[in-house]
Amino acid sequence: MTTRDRDFMARAAPDVPLEPGYDRYEVDDPTGEKPGTIVVDTKSNFLYFVMPGGKAIRYGVATGSEAFGWTGTASVARKAEWPRWMPPSDMLQRWPHLRPTAAAGGLSGGPDNPLGARALYLYQGSRDTLYRIHGTNEPDKIGQSVSSGCIRMRNVDVIDLYNRTALGAKVIVR
Repeated sequence: MTTRDRDFMARAAPDVPLEPGYDRYEVDDPTGEKPGTIVVDTKSNFLYFVMPGGKAIRYGVATGSEAFGWTGTASVARKAEWPRWMPPSDMLQRWPHLRPTAAAGGLSGGPDNPLGARALYLYQGSRDTLYRIHGTNEPDKIGQSVSSGCIRMRNVDVIDLYNRTALGAKVIVR
C-alpha cells in the first residue's frame, strides 16, 4: 500500500462497520476455477480471488441492483490507481444532475470519486463492457445490491485485489 493510500484511508475513509461476514477472509475455494481467476457471486455479494492449493480470498462487495446487474465472463484489460470517473450515458439519462460532472470531463480520483482507490476494467475481447470492479466512497453499501452494475469493494479490499490481479485475469460474474 502506498503512502498516498495510507494517508487517504486514514483521513477520508469512513469508519463504517461491515455487516457481519463481509470482511475479507481466506476460505476454501468454492469456485473450482484456476488460480488468478476472479468469481463474483451476485446473489450473496461475495467476490472470490482464487489462489493455489484450493484456497480463495473472499471479499464482501456491493453488486448491481436487479435492474442493472450484469453477468458474464470477461477479462481484466486495464487497471488504474485512483481512476478518473466519467458517468456513463445511461446513468446521465437516469440522473441528469450528473451532466455537469460529465461536461467537466469527469471527476478526478480522490475521496469523493465513486470509483475509489482502484479500478479493474472488464472487457470481452477488445470490447469494454463498461463494468468495473472498483473501490467505493459508500462502504456502508457492501453486502447490498445497489450499484448500476459495477462491483464495488471497500478501498482497502480493492487495493488488496488490485495487487493480486494480473492483466488478462479471467473474471466470472454470476
